Amino acid sequence: MVIGGGAAGLSAASVLARARRKVTVLDVGEPRNAPAQHVHGFLSRDGMAPAQMLAIGRGELVGYGGQVVQARAAAIEQLEGRGFVVRCDGSPDLTARGVVVATGLRDELPAIPGLRQQWGVDVLHCPYCHGYEVRDMPLAVLGGDNRPFTLHQASLVRQWSSDVVFFPNRIVLTSEERTRLTSRGIRIVEGAVAGLVVKDNRLSGVELADGQIVPRSVVFVGPRFVPRDELLTGLGCEAGEDGWMRTDPTGHTSVPGVWAVGNVVDSPAQLINAAGAGTKAAIALNHFLLEQDVQQAVTAIPSDHR
Repeated sequence: MVIGGGAAGLSAASVLARARRKVTVLDVGEPRNAPAQHVHGFLSRDGMAPAQMLAIGRGELVGYGGQVVQARAAAIEQLEGRGFVVRCDGSPDLTARGVVVATGLRDELPAIPGLRQQWGVDVLHCPYCHGYEVRDMPLAVLGGDNRPFTLHQASLVRQWSSDVVFFPNRIVLTSEERTRLTSRGIRIVEGAVAGLVVKDNRLSGVELADGQIVPRSVVFVGPRFVPRDELLTGLGCEAGEDGWMRTDPTGHTSVPGVWAVGNVVDSPAQLINAAGAGTKAAIALNHFLLEQDVQQAVTAIPSDHR
C-alpha cells in the first residue's frame, strides 16, 4: 500500500509493481505543487505541467499492474499477525503487508492578504524551481515566521535578479544581517506589509501599512513547512528532536514494514529527490517482504526435510 500519489509515491509503487508485487496507491488528488504551472529540475520533464507529469506516472504504474484508488487514508493500524489495515474515509478498509507513506507537507504562509491567492503564480518560495523563469524581474522577498529560511532566501534570490527588495516585515535585523544583504545590492524596505497589490490576476506591487506601494512583479516568501504525518504519528512512529519523523536512509520508520518518503519527512526535497527516495524505499520494502517470503517457505518445509 502506497499512500500519496505524488512523485515519491508513484515512483515507489512503480518499482514495486515491476518487482511483481501487488500494489495499490491511495490518493486524493491534492498535490502540493498543484498551483504551479510547470515542473522544473526534473530531468526530461522540464516545463511539464504537474498534472500531466502525475498522469503519465499513473499510466506507467497501471501498465505494470498497479492500481490507483481515489480515497483518503484516515489511519493505519497493525494487524495481530503480519501486515497492516488502512482505514479509509468513506471507502472500504484495505490490508497490506507493507506501507509507504508519501503524504507530503503543507505550506503555511504568513497572514498577508494576497499571498495565498497568488501562491504558485507570482508568489513563490523556491528559486531553484522558479527563479530562472522570473530572472531579471523586479523581485521581493517577504519576511515571515521562518526567519533563517527568509534571510537565506533574500541573499539567494539575488542570483536571479539585480533588482531585489527585502521587506523584513516583523523581522528585526541585526547590523550584521543588514550588512550582508546591502553588500549584495539588496534594498531593504522597513515597515509592516499590509498586502499585495494585484491587477488582472497578476502581482503589481507590495503595499505597506502606511499606504506606500513598492512596485514588484514577483514575491518570494518562506512558508512554515508542516508535514502531513498524522498517519505516522497515529501508528506510533518515532519522531526526532525536530519533531519530524525519524527514518533510516531508505525511509524505514521505527515501525517495521512502514516507510515514509518525500516531503512528509524531508521538507527541502525537490520532485526528483522525492522520486529517488520513493525508489530507494520500494527496493528496501521489497527486500523486507522477500525475507518474509523466504521465512514462510522455510517454515512450510517439514522439519525432517530441512
